[in-house]
Amino acid sequence: MELMKLLLVFLVILALLWLKRPLWQAIACSILLSFFIFRVPASRICSILSRAVLSRSTATILFSFYTITFLQRMLEKRNLLMKAESSLNHLFRNRRITAILAPIFIGLLPSAGAVYICGSIVDSSCGDYLSREDKTFVTSYYRHIPESFLPTYSSILIALGLADIETGAFLLSMLPAVCILIFLGYIFYLRKIPKEIAVDKGTSKSAAFRQLAGSLWSIAAAIVLIVVFHFEVYIATPLVIIAAFFYYRFSFREIKPFFRSALEPKIIINTLLIMIFKEVLTYTDVISGLPQLFGSLPFPTYFAFALIFFFGSIIGGSTAIIVLCLPLAFAAIPDGGAALMMLLMSSSYCAMQISPTHICLALVTEYFHTGMGDLLKRTLPVILIFFLLILMYYQVLTLFP
Repeated sequence: MELMKLLLVFLVILALLWLKRPLWQAIACSILLSFFIFRVPASRICSILSRAVLSRSTATILFSFYTITFLQRMLEKRNLLMKAESSLNHLFRNRRITAILAPIFIGLLPSAGAVYICGSIVDSSCGDYLSREDKTFVTSYYRHIPESFLPTYSSILIALGLADIETGAFLLSMLPAVCILIFLGYIFYLRKIPKEIAVDKGTSKSAAFRQLAGSLWSIAAAIVLIVVFHFEVYIATPLVIIAAFFYYRFSFREIKPFFRSALEPKIIINTLLIMIFKEVLTYTDVISGLPQLFGSLPFPTYFAFALIFFFGSIIGGSTAIIVLCLPLAFAAIPDGGAALMMLLMSSSYCAMQISPTHICLALVTEYFHTGMGDLLKRTLPVILIFFLLILMYYQVLTLFP
């Protein structure tokens, strides 16, 4: 019964998005409906709201987004994003590669605000060859590929620890999956744009590489601080901003407008509503009922857990389903190894690309001024094909343990 109620909530979200209502309206309506159909007491409603709005995770997400946006404003002021795109074009002379590599590289930065930097480069690289809706998909899709397997993300680190899987073995098993992701995005969208791009042939590749390093060193520095030295995003980014202030010789007069322009009211509202919605889902505790539901179906065990991770990630996010169900999966399939880890992490990745609780989706649609429904319509076919291919790939891996 609880799962049917949850299904109704998600159908309301999808219906409102299909009617092209803003995301905040869809989420707000789903929150109100959840309070009603799950019979949440008034006292618990106040607790849920305060926990979501005042939690440390909400504050760090908002501040991380703010600092990333601030850094983006600085890069734009010095035309560094345009220079980075130009450098990639000189290095590869292929706008399709630029549209792939830039989001994947910037996706190493585990912050929702990074989609804005990705969006700027993708928008420029694809130009008028792709619609705004298509560019929204390309940005979101390629930016999140690193999130599916790299241990720069907390969910992957938690999963590796819980399953006691060697990082190297997991990364090796994920390599074909990543290639499939890149290929599918290319076939569906990037092949629509011409490969050739007019560049100044007088610029050497070494000069282009130096310009690329000079343009994106700040993002690379933030990634190093986060990955190597384990700094939080909201600490690493301000340190990089300070270094960039002196390196690029900004004046306080130049950066003063950024303090206000980096504050995006719509993003703040969307973020708060999404965090409230996640708290409501946590309160319902519906994720705990998924193993029993799918376990009773006539599916192979591995497929049942793939579905659990898919639907569980949509409901509560990847970290929640990993903590709750990963130990169950490896207890049910003791010899699953890296192959099972690949399947479950890929399933979770698929789900997060269509989950209304995924804040990045709200950000990227806001950047391109498109609708969430437009993004989901483009994402679903690609994700479903990837999911089917991953199931087949899992079968291949199990043949060669």
